[in-house]
Amino acid sequence: MKKIVVTGAAGFIGSCLVHHFQKSQGFQVIEVDDFHQVHKFRNYTDYPVFLRIERTQFLDWFSINGEGIDAVLHIGARTNTTEQDLTILNDLNVHFSQQIWSLCTKFKIPLIYASSAATYGNGEFGYSDDHSLLSKLQPLNPYGHSKHTFDLWALSRTNCPPFWAGLKFFNVYGPNEYHKGRMASVVFHAFHQIQATGSMRLFRSHREDIEDGYQSRDFIYVKDLIKVIEFLMKGQANSAIYNLGSGMANPFYRLATATFDALSMPINISFIDTPEDIRGNYQYYTCADMSKLRENGYSEPFYSLEDGIHDYVTRYLIETKYY
Repeated sequence: MKKIVVTGAAGFIGSCLVHHFQKSQGFQVIEVDDFHQVHKFRNYTDYPVFLRIERTQFLDWFSINGEGIDAVLHIGARTNTTEQDLTILNDLNVHFSQQIWSLCTKFKIPLIYASSAATYGNGEFGYSDDHSLLSKLQPLNPYGHSKHTFDLWALSRTNCPPFWAGLKFFNVYGPNEYHKGRMASVVFHAFHQIQATGSMRLFRSHREDIEDGYQSRDFIYVKDLIKVIEFLMKGQANSAIYNLGSGMANPFYRLATATFDALSMPINISFIDTPEDIRGNYQYYTCADMSKLRENGYSEPFYSLEDGIHDYVTRYLIETKYY
Protein backbone atom coordinates (compact mmCIF):
# COMPACT_ATOMS: atom_id res chain seq x y z
CA MET A 1 0.00 0.00 0.00
CA LYS A 2 1.54 3.31 -1.11
CA LYS A 3 1.32 6.29 1.20
CA ILE A 4 1.05 9.68 -0.49
CA VAL A 5 0.82 13.14 1.04
CA VAL A 6 -1.51 15.73 -0.49
CA THR A 7 -1.15 19.28 0.79
CA GLY A 8 -4.04 21.67 0.17
CA ALA A 9 -6.27 18.65 0.70
CA ALA A 10 -9.32 20.74 1.67
CA GLY A 11 -9.08 22.94 -1.43
CA PHE A 12 -10.38 22.58 -4.97
CA ILE A 13 -7.62 20.64 -6.74
CA GLY A 14 -6.24 19.02 -3.60
CA SER A 15 -9.59 17.51 -2.57
CA CYS A 16 -10.16 16.15 -6.08
CA LEU A 17 -6.75 14.46 -5.93
CA VAL A 18 -7.47 13.05 -2.47
CA HIS A 19 -10.79 11.59 -3.56
CA HIS A 20 -9.29 10.19 -6.75
CA PHE A 21 -6.59 8.29 -4.89
CA GLN A 22 -8.94 7.24 -2.12
CA LYS A 23 -11.04 5.53 -4.80
CA SER A 24 -7.97 3.92 -6.40
CA GLN A 25 -6.56 0.63 -5.26
CA GLY A 26 -3.28 0.58 -3.38
CA PHE A 27 -3.14 4.12 -1.91
CA GLN A 28 -3.36 5.56 1.59
CA VAL A 29 -3.72 9.35 1.47
CA ILE A 30 -2.32 11.64 4.14
CA GLU A 31 -4.25 14.93 3.96
CA VAL A 32 -2.59 18.20 4.94
CA ASP A 33 -4.37 21.57 5.21
CA ASP A 34 -6.01 24.03 7.57
CA PHE A 35 -9.08 21.97 8.40
CA HIS A 36 -10.77 24.72 10.41
CA GLN A 37 -12.02 26.64 7.37
CA VAL A 38 -15.77 26.11 7.53
CA HIS A 39 -16.40 27.09 3.89
CA LYS A 40 -14.33 24.07 2.74
CA PHE A 41 -15.95 21.42 4.95
CA ARG A 42 -17.92 19.73 2.16
CA ASN A 43 -14.71 19.09 0.24
CA TYR A 44 -13.57 16.52 2.77
CA THR A 45 -16.08 15.77 5.55
CA ASP A 46 -18.19 13.30 3.56
CA TYR A 47 -15.25 11.07 2.66
CA PRO A 48 -13.26 8.41 4.55
CA VAL A 49 -9.89 9.48 5.87
CA PHE A 50 -6.64 7.59 6.46
CA LEU A 51 -4.76 10.39 8.22
CA ARG A 52 -5.41 14.13 8.41
CA ILE A 53 -2.75 16.59 9.63
CA GLU A 54 -3.04 20.32 10.26
CA ARG A 55 -0.69 22.33 8.05
CA THR A 56 0.99 23.98 11.07
CA GLN A 57 1.91 20.54 12.44
CA PHE A 58 2.89 18.90 9.17
CA LEU A 59 6.61 19.72 8.95
CA ASP A 60 7.26 18.37 12.44
CA TRP A 61 5.29 15.22 11.60
CA PHE A 62 7.02 14.85 8.22
CA SER A 63 10.52 15.20 9.69
CA ILE A 64 9.78 12.17 11.91
CA ASN A 65 7.65 10.04 9.55
CA GLY A 66 9.19 10.75 6.15
CA GLU A 67 10.69 7.26 5.78
CA GLY A 68 7.25 5.77 5.17
CA ILE A 69 6.07 8.19 2.46
CA ASP A 70 6.08 7.19 -1.24
CA ALA A 71 5.20 10.56 -2.84
CA VAL A 72 4.27 14.13 -1.95
CA LEU A 73 1.75 16.13 -3.99
CA HIS A 74 2.27 19.68 -2.75
CA ILE A 75 -0.85 21.47 -4.01
CA GLY A 76 -1.46 23.74 -1.04
CA ALA A 77 -0.72 27.45 -1.42
CA ARG A 78 -2.10 30.91 -0.89
CA THR A 79 -3.82 31.13 -4.29
CA ASN A 80 -5.61 34.47 -4.08
CA THR A 81 -4.22 36.52 -6.97
CA THR A 82 -5.25 39.74 -5.21
CA GLU A 83 -3.29 38.97 -2.04
CA GLN A 84 -0.92 41.83 -1.22
CA ASP A 85 0.54 40.56 2.08
CA LEU A 86 4.05 39.49 1.08
CA THR A 87 4.68 37.86 4.46
CA ILE A 88 1.79 35.42 3.94
CA LEU A 89 2.84 34.67 0.36
CA ASN A 90 6.49 34.14 1.30
CA ASP A 91 5.62 31.93 4.27
CA LEU A 92 3.11 29.70 2.48
CA ASN A 93 4.22 29.73 -1.16
CA VAL A 94 8.00 29.95 -0.78
CA HIS A 95 9.38 28.98 2.65
CA PHE A 96 6.89 26.17 3.35
CA SER A 97 7.56 24.74 -0.13
CA GLN A 98 11.33 24.96 0.41
CA GLN A 99 11.05 22.97 3.64
CA ILE A 100 8.93 20.31 1.94
CA TRP A 101 11.52 20.11 -0.86
CA SER A 102 14.34 19.68 1.65
CA LEU A 103 12.54 16.89 3.50
CA CYS A 104 11.64 15.11 0.25
CA THR A 105 15.33 15.32 -0.67
CA LYS A 106 16.40 13.98 2.74
CA PHE A 107 13.99 11.03 2.63
CA LYS A 108 14.34 10.44 -1.15
CA ILE A 109 10.63 11.02 -1.82
CA PRO A 110 9.30 12.06 -5.26
CA LEU A 111 7.73 15.53 -5.19
CA ILE A 112 5.14 17.08 -7.48
CA TYR A 113 4.23 20.66 -6.65
CA ALA A 114 1.82 23.28 -7.97
CA SER A 115 3.26 26.28 -9.75
CA SER A 116 1.07 28.60 -11.83
CA ALA A 117 0.65 30.16 -15.26
CA ALA A 118 0.53 33.45 -13.33
CA THR A 119 4.34 33.26 -13.48
CA TYR A 120 4.13 34.18 -17.20
CA GLY A 121 2.85 37.69 -16.51
CA ASN A 122 1.32 39.26 -19.61
CA GLY A 123 2.91 36.66 -21.87
CA GLU A 124 5.44 38.92 -23.59
CA PHE A 125 7.93 36.02 -23.61
CA GLY A 126 5.34 33.44 -24.66
CA TYR A 127 4.15 30.42 -22.72
CA SER A 128 7.01 27.96 -23.11
CA ASP A 129 8.19 25.98 -20.08
CA ASP A 130 11.75 25.86 -21.45
CA HIS A 131 13.94 26.33 -18.37
CA SER A 132 16.26 28.74 -20.20
CA LEU A 133 13.40 31.23 -20.60
CA LEU A 134 12.05 31.23 -17.06
CA SER A 135 14.43 33.84 -15.62
CA LYS A 136 13.01 36.41 -18.07
CA LEU A 137 9.43 36.15 -16.82
CA GLN A 138 7.77 39.10 -15.06
CA PRO A 139 4.65 38.08 -13.10
CA LEU A 140 1.97 40.76 -12.74
CA ASN A 141 1.02 40.21 -9.09
CA PRO A 142 2.60 39.13 -5.77
CA TYR A 143 1.01 35.66 -6.01
CA GLY A 144 2.66 35.07 -9.38
CA HIS A 145 5.97 36.38 -8.02
CA SER A 146 5.83 33.95 -5.09
CA LYS A 147 5.29 30.97 -7.39
CA HIS A 148 8.01 32.17 -9.75
CA THR A 149 10.44 32.63 -6.85
CA PHE A 150 10.03 29.02 -5.82
CA ASP A 151 10.35 27.75 -9.42
CA LEU A 152 13.67 29.54 -9.81
CA TRP A 153 14.82 28.30 -6.40
CA ALA A 154 13.97 24.70 -7.35
CA LEU A 155 15.91 24.98 -10.61
CA SER A 156 18.95 26.27 -8.72
CA ARG A 157 19.12 23.27 -6.37
CA THR A 158 21.87 20.67 -6.58
CA ASN A 159 20.27 18.54 -3.84
CA CYS A 160 16.91 17.37 -5.15
CA PRO A 161 14.25 14.74 -4.57
CA PRO A 162 14.78 11.58 -6.70
CA PHE A 163 12.06 12.88 -9.01
CA TRP A 164 10.40 16.29 -8.95
CA ALA A 165 7.97 18.18 -11.17
CA GLY A 166 6.65 21.72 -10.88
CA LEU A 167 3.34 22.13 -12.69
CA LYS A 168 2.33 25.52 -14.09
CA PHE A 169 -1.45 25.22 -13.82
CA PHE A 170 -3.35 27.29 -16.37
CA ASN A 171 -7.10 28.02 -15.92
CA VAL A 172 -8.36 24.97 -14.04
CA TYR A 173 -12.10 24.37 -13.64
CA GLY A 174 -14.14 21.53 -12.22
CA PRO A 175 -15.97 20.14 -9.16
CA ASN A 176 -15.12 21.08 -5.56
CA GLU A 177 -14.55 24.79 -6.24
CA TYR A 178 -17.82 25.84 -4.60
CA HIS A 179 -15.98 27.55 -1.73
CA LYS A 180 -13.78 29.80 -3.88
CA GLY A 181 -16.15 32.75 -4.30
CA ARG A 182 -14.86 35.34 -6.77
CA MET A 183 -11.69 33.25 -7.29
CA ALA A 184 -13.71 30.35 -8.74
CA SER A 185 -13.35 29.50 -12.43
CA VAL A 186 -15.04 31.40 -15.22
CA VAL A 187 -17.07 28.26 -15.98
CA PHE A 188 -18.42 28.24 -12.41
CA HIS A 189 -19.44 31.91 -12.63
CA ALA A 190 -20.89 31.51 -16.12
CA PHE A 191 -23.08 28.63 -14.94
CA HIS A 192 -24.51 30.60 -12.03
CA GLN A 193 -25.02 33.80 -14.02
CA ILE A 194 -26.78 31.98 -16.85
CA GLN A 195 -28.91 29.88 -14.51
CA ALA A 196 -29.97 32.95 -12.51
CA THR A 197 -30.58 35.44 -15.34
CA GLY A 198 -30.79 33.46 -18.59
CA SER A 199 -27.97 35.59 -19.95
CA MET A 200 -24.20 36.02 -19.81
CA ARG A 201 -22.20 39.25 -19.76
CA LEU A 202 -18.64 39.21 -21.07
CA PHE A 203 -15.98 41.89 -21.10
CA ARG A 204 -15.84 43.97 -24.24
CA SER A 205 -12.51 43.91 -26.07
CA HIS A 206 -10.47 47.11 -25.92
CA ARG A 207 -8.13 46.04 -28.70
CA GLU A 208 -8.96 46.60 -32.35
CA ASP A 209 -7.44 43.27 -33.42
CA ILE A 210 -9.65 41.16 -31.10
CA GLU A 211 -13.45 40.93 -31.26
CA ASP A 212 -15.63 41.30 -28.18
CA GLY A 213 -15.66 38.04 -26.26
CA TYR A 214 -12.70 36.60 -28.14
CA GLN A 215 -10.19 37.24 -25.41
CA SER A 216 -8.82 33.71 -24.94
CA ARG A 217 -7.51 31.49 -22.16
CA ASP A 218 -6.17 27.97 -21.85
CA PHE A 219 -8.84 26.19 -19.80
CA ILE A 220 -8.07 22.73 -18.39
CA TYR A 221 -10.56 20.40 -16.73
CA VAL A 222 -9.42 19.18 -13.31
CA LYS A 223 -9.89 15.55 -14.39
CA ASP A 224 -7.14 16.03 -16.99
CA LEU A 225 -4.89 17.57 -14.36
CA ILE A 226 -5.35 14.48 -12.17
CA LYS A 227 -4.44 12.18 -15.06
CA VAL A 228 -1.22 14.09 -15.72
CA ILE A 229 -0.22 13.94 -12.04
CA GLU A 230 -0.94 10.21 -11.98
CA PHE A 231 1.29 9.80 -15.05
CA LEU A 232 4.13 11.78 -13.46
CA MET A 233 3.91 9.73 -10.28
CA LYS A 234 5.07 6.73 -12.29
CA GLY A 235 8.47 8.41 -12.52
CA GLN A 236 9.02 7.86 -16.25
CA ALA A 237 9.40 11.56 -17.13
CA ASN A 238 12.37 13.82 -16.51
CA SER A 239 12.43 16.05 -13.45
CA ALA A 240 11.41 19.50 -14.67
CA ILE A 241 8.96 22.35 -14.59
CA TYR A 242 6.03 21.55 -16.87
CA ASN A 243 3.12 23.53 -18.24
CA LEU A 244 -0.24 22.01 -17.42
CA GLY A 245 -2.97 23.36 -19.64
CA SER A 246 -4.96 21.88 -22.51
CA GLY A 247 -2.65 23.37 -25.13
CA MET A 248 -5.63 25.21 -26.64
CA ALA A 249 -6.62 28.87 -26.32
CA ASN A 250 -10.40 29.17 -26.16
CA PRO A 251 -12.40 32.43 -26.36
CA PHE A 252 -14.71 33.38 -23.51
CA TYR A 253 -17.51 33.52 -26.08
CA ARG A 254 -17.00 29.80 -26.78
CA LEU A 255 -16.98 29.05 -23.05
CA ALA A 256 -20.26 30.92 -22.58
CA THR A 257 -21.84 29.19 -25.55
CA ALA A 258 -20.79 25.76 -24.24
CA THR A 259 -22.32 26.58 -20.85
CA PHE A 260 -25.65 27.61 -22.42
CA ASP A 261 -25.60 24.35 -24.42
CA ALA A 262 -24.87 22.25 -21.32
CA LEU A 263 -27.88 23.86 -19.64
CA SER A 264 -30.02 23.42 -22.77
CA MET A 265 -30.76 27.14 -22.75
CA PRO A 266 -30.82 29.62 -25.66
CA ILE A 267 -27.64 31.66 -26.11
CA ASN A 268 -27.98 35.22 -24.79
CA ILE A 269 -24.62 37.02 -24.55
CA SER A 270 -24.01 40.75 -24.04
CA PHE A 271 -20.88 42.82 -23.39
CA ILE A 272 -19.73 45.30 -20.76
CA ASP A 273 -16.58 47.41 -20.59
CA THR A 274 -13.57 45.89 -18.86
CA PRO A 275 -13.18 47.84 -15.59
CA GLU A 276 -10.53 50.51 -15.92
CA ASP A 277 -8.64 49.39 -12.81
CA ILE A 278 -7.78 46.03 -14.43
CA ARG A 279 -7.80 47.05 -18.08
CA GLY A 280 -4.08 47.83 -18.20
CA ASN A 281 -3.02 44.35 -17.01
CA TYR A 282 -5.83 42.39 -18.63
CA GLN A 283 -4.62 39.29 -20.48
CA TYR A 284 -6.06 38.79 -23.95
CA TYR A 285 -4.45 35.41 -24.59
CA THR A 286 -2.89 32.49 -22.76
CA CYS A 287 -2.00 29.09 -24.21
CA ALA A 288 0.24 26.45 -22.67
CA ASP A 289 3.02 25.03 -24.81
CA MET A 290 2.55 21.36 -23.95
CA SER A 291 5.39 19.96 -26.07
CA LYS A 292 7.70 19.15 -23.12
CA LEU A 293 5.11 16.97 -21.37
CA ARG A 294 4.27 15.24 -24.66
CA GLU A 295 7.96 14.62 -25.39
CA ASN A 296 8.24 13.05 -21.93
CA GLY A 297 5.67 10.42 -22.80
CA TYR A 298 2.24 11.81 -21.92
CA SER A 299 -0.03 10.83 -24.81
CA GLU A 300 -3.57 11.04 -23.39
CA PRO A 301 -5.98 13.48 -25.10
CA PHE A 302 -7.35 16.42 -23.12
CA TYR A 303 -11.04 17.19 -22.73
CA SER A 304 -12.33 19.64 -25.30
CA LEU A 305 -13.79 22.76 -23.71
CA GLU A 306 -17.32 21.69 -24.69
CA ASP A 307 -16.93 18.15 -23.32
CA GLY A 308 -15.35 19.36 -20.09
CA ILE A 309 -18.04 21.97 -19.46
CA HIS A 310 -20.82 19.50 -20.27
CA ASP A 311 -19.41 16.97 -17.79
CA TYR A 312 -18.90 19.63 -15.11
CA VAL A 313 -22.35 21.21 -15.50
CA THR A 314 -24.45 18.07 -15.89
CA ARG A 315 -22.67 15.80 -13.39
CA TYR A 316 -21.74 18.31 -10.69
CA LEU A 317 -22.97 21.91 -10.85
CA ILE A 318 -26.67 21.35 -11.52
CA GLU A 319 -27.07 19.28 -8.33
CA THR A 320 -24.13 20.79 -6.37
CA LYS A 321 -22.33 17.45 -6.30
CA TYR A 322 -18.71 16.90 -5.29
CA TYR A 323 -15.97 14.90 -6.96
